[in-house]
Amino acid sequence: MNASATHWNRWGQHLAIAGAYAACYELARYVSFSHWILTAGLRLACLLLLPVRYWPALILGETLPLIENAVLCAPRFGTPWAISASVPMVVLCMAWVKPLLRHRPLFNRNGQLRMGVLLAATLGCSLITAASTSLTMLAALLESPGKWPDMSVPAYFWIFVLGAYLGALTVTPTVLALHERIRRAPGANIETLWHSPLFRDFVLVALPLLAGLAWIATTTQDETIRQVARMAMMLPIVFVGWRHGWHGSAIVGMAASVALAATGSALRDPDMIRSQVVLALLISGALLVGARSYRAAHHLTA
Repeated sequence: MNASATHWNRWGQHLAIAGAYAACYELARYVSFSHWILTAGLRLACLLLLPVRYWPALILGETLPLIENAVLCAPRFGTPWAISASVPMVVLCMAWVKPLLRHRPLFNRNGQLRMGVLLAATLGCSLITAASTSLTMLAALLESPGKWPDMSVPAYFWIFVLGAYLGALTVTPTVLALHERIRRAPGANIETLWHSPLFRDFVLVALPLLAGLAWIATTTQDETIRQVARMAMMLPIVFVGWRHGWHGSAIVGMAASVALAATGSALRDPDMIRSQVVLALLISGALLVGARSYRAAHHLTA
């Protein structure tokens, strides 16, 4: 009886994870677009934090929404597209993340995050996501040639790389930062984080500045002012990252990415894409520098 209860409890855990992941996946996909793919960040965060034994639950949770979407859209894009679109991206990313973590664990012996491993996982999964998405788009184009004459698969490949990479940087580092802060502070909870200096700087400095810049960028009719406002969104990342290390860079980077995405007035806006490229490079650099500073401070105080 106990063995049976344990068995069903284990299956219940997998189904709960699959259901939660599917719900979060649907929400992330709803707000994503080609050069800002939040599902890539959700997927990578789960792969990095969940034990391998729960990975099948992720496959199930991602497959169900994909199959539903493929069935609904198959008459429009064709059967080859539907088959390609039904392949869960998380399976493809597992093929990169698992050997990477086996060769180089995400955390060192002191429990500190290896930022190089995180960025390598992010870049690899972004390339996989872009390649798979491009092939799926190509399947739709071959099914109905001439229906979408402005679609260029090579050009979209790089847009998808940017979207997956920035989407991952928007979600994954923040999840890992919150996980590490709670893990390193026994008894820490949401209330503890609420009263932390990082949260204070985030709420009192970063958020008002980002909200103001986003408002300027969305209301102005001057393209130069709009682009200046977008580029100024990088400043809070530098300030808070300088004060709080990679945790600050991750959390404010997430907010800056959301604020920048909110200023888009048209899909595939070249000015928006250029700003997102700069943002992705800045967040990556800030995370690397912040992680090194964090390790140096830890060695000095150890």
